[in-house]
Amino acid sequence: MQVINAIGRRKTAVARVYMQAGNGTVTVNGRELADYFPSEILRIVLNQPFTTTSTAGAFDVKVNVKGGGISGQAEATRMAIARALCEANIENRPALKKGGFLTRDSRMVERKKYGRAKARKRFQFSKR
Repeated sequence: MQVINAIGRRKTAVARVYMQAGNGTVTVNGRELADYFPSEILRIVLNQPFTTTSTAGAFDVKVNVKGGGISGQAEATRMAIARALCEANIENRPALKKGGFLTRDSRMVERKKYGRAKARKRFQFSKR
């Protein structure tokens, strides 16, 4: 089987996934999955497309991810894996679509405005 590549995004994180048939090893930026994502929750998020389609352990995944924080990177990787699974087998698409793994989460950090402490928070008001 050829190598399937896909891209996923979340916040400012971008993940590129290279997936091929194998025994289920996942490497992220040249490191082992448990080493790169020490939190169990983030590893569960990353493996959700595999559990949804019952393909856990069927593919070797190599991930290049950059930008954003660790949770944004995990969710960007999840989207990229879901897209690659759709490309591998089109019958996976309805289950992944129902789980919401193929939809780009468009929520971004709101920019800071001038005259404010943060995006919406105001400076403390003093009457006197």
